[in-house]
Amino acid sequence: MIKKGETYIIGEIGQNHNGSCDIAKLIVELVARPVREEAFGIDLKPMNAVKMTKRDLNEELTVSQMNRIYDTPHSFGRTYGEHRAFLELDDEAHYEVYKYAKSLGLDFIETLCAKGCLSMLKLFTPDYLKVASRDLTNLPLLEALAETKIPIILSTGMAGKQELDNALDIITHYHNDISILHCVSQYPTHPDNLNLNTIKYLKRHYPQYTIGFSDHTIGISAPVVAVGMGAEIIEKHITIDRRMKGTDQAGSLGPDGVNRMIRDIRIAERWMGTEDLYIEPNVESAKVKLERSIAAKHKLEAGHVITEDDLCMLSPGDGYKWSQKGEVIGRTVAEEIPANEIVYPNLLK
Repeated sequence: MIKKGETYIIGEIGQNHNGSCDIAKLIVELVARPVREEAFGIDLKPMNAVKMTKRDLNEELTVSQMNRIYDTPHSFGRTYGEHRAFLELDDEAHYEVYKYAKSLGLDFIETLCAKGCLSMLKLFTPDYLKVASRDLTNLPLLEALAETKIPIILSTGMAGKQELDNALDIITHYHNDISILHCVSQYPTHPDNLNLNTIKYLKRHYPQYTIGFSDHTIGISAPVVAVGMGAEIIEKHITIDRRMKGTDQAGSLGPDGVNRMIRDIRIAERWMGTEDLYIEPNVESAKVKLERSIAAKHKLEAGHVITEDDLCMLSPGDGYKWSQKGEVIGRTVAEEIPANEIVYPNLLK
């Protein structure tokens, strides 16, 4: 479950299982792999959860849309309906993937796209129910999902404030365990359209909810930036091979991308630190080596009374700072100080 101070990372399988329970389980195994930051030898927490999607084709599209010819390189059927049917795993297959995810220590999230899909809940209870962007305005579905009292994650990819508020009004009649993900339903999302500042807007206007980011950009930079802006949940499409057949494969993260994204997010969590300005203890050695101290601009004979014209600044930083020049100027040199050497306290009277 979502913990304060830790980014909750969701690997979205979606339809990247290509109708195979075994492929779905391979993707789950990919998500659960340990991650290591090599330079400092830090073992990092893997993803927190995987997400699958269930459709009820009786509640999906009009008859004419289901029967239209679907002739593309990524088609799994002659018509779009046949294509969609091929990609659907039944309730028992979802349960199988759920059990495998749980055995590997992962949470399991379901996007249920129709009331008919709630039959799955007779087999198991997901940790969260996800509402796809397209269904944020499907208020009868939202009510049915809310009635289960299972925590809900909303994606805002096709919503403005009014649509979001309407959805929240329905769900909060039943519970308040709600997370909201900033999302742009453009695949892939153009850089000019991402508007990550929406995360700050959501955190300011909906502080009672957990705010996150569902990413459809190319690459792994946007999720890391989102974490820096306060996103507590990150969702990203994943696959075992981006070259596989399927419309979502190329825009998903493969094994190396998954590893790099998790690494960068977990490292970014550690980057954040505390809201303060201080000298990090591990910087002290570099501070002594590299900072500058008051030094002799030219040779200073014993008995010489120091003036500002006698001084310059050189490394290392273990002597007087320029802010302490009042402790040096006007003092008498106790023993000769060579040119371009630090003026240490023991050299002064």
